[in-house]
Amino acid sequence: MMRKFENKTVLVTGSSRGIGAAIAKGFAKEGATVIVNYVQNEQAAEKTVASCLELGGDAWAIQADVTSESDVKRMMEQIELEVGKLDVVVNNAFKPYVFNPDTRKMFTQLKWADYQEQIDGALKSSYYVCQEAIPLMKRQTKGSIINIATNLVNRPLVPYHDYTTAKSALIGFSRNLAVEVGAFGIRVNCVAPGLVYPTDASRETKEEVKEMIIGQTPLRRIATPADIVGPVLFLASEWSQFMTGQTLVVDGGLVMS
Repeated sequence: MMRKFENKTVLVTGSSRGIGAAIAKGFAKEGATVIVNYVQNEQAAEKTVASCLELGGDAWAIQADVTSESDVKRMMEQIELEVGKLDVVVNNAFKPYVFNPDTRKMFTQLKWADYQEQIDGALKSSYYVCQEAIPLMKRQTKGSIINIATNLVNRPLVPYHDYTTAKSALIGFSRNLAVEVGAFGIRVNCVAPGLVYPTDASRETKEEVKEMIIGQTPLRRIATPADIVGPVLFLASEWSQFMTGQTLVVDGGLVMS
């Protein structure tokens, strides 16, 4: 049986660990060639690559800081040289952030630099990647871009001001881009997870916070990285061929729209 992403090339940014690694493995399992992008942890990236190969996909790691225009250009040149095409982009990388309500900065403590850091991590990185990926996708008049947002945009249970503001901007960016590139057969959608555990960002999230979220979640648990994979694969596949500019919230029903 032909697997869903056979002969497809997929770039997942920030995929050496956490949600990104889970997404990369999900695509590999369906036969994709996966580019595992990482910024510093080469060992973790190579581990993700090894898992992808074990699952029957093809994969290799490329180091690039996606907030750097020159790094992104170099990464795309490498992809073009190696495989000559790009079918799917998952903008998953973000500036490291800690989800701990006790240590978060209150609005009065925030500097504009805090916002800028998160905007660079979520939006600037996606902007650079899309700028380079779209010409490749236009060539085959087909492509799917999936940007990872957050359900905090809809329901800021804890006001992580800088992080959530940057992700809100990413959703707005995605919708505008969807309108412009739709004519070229390129789709742009978002996946908005709730709190995902375990990841580096949620490591310090206290038990009582998790309990509070679980208590308000119809499916009565916290998401794991694996829960995010299916919705991303769905948006990358032709099963969602008539969907663009959408945000799929994946949080067990905490946010309903």
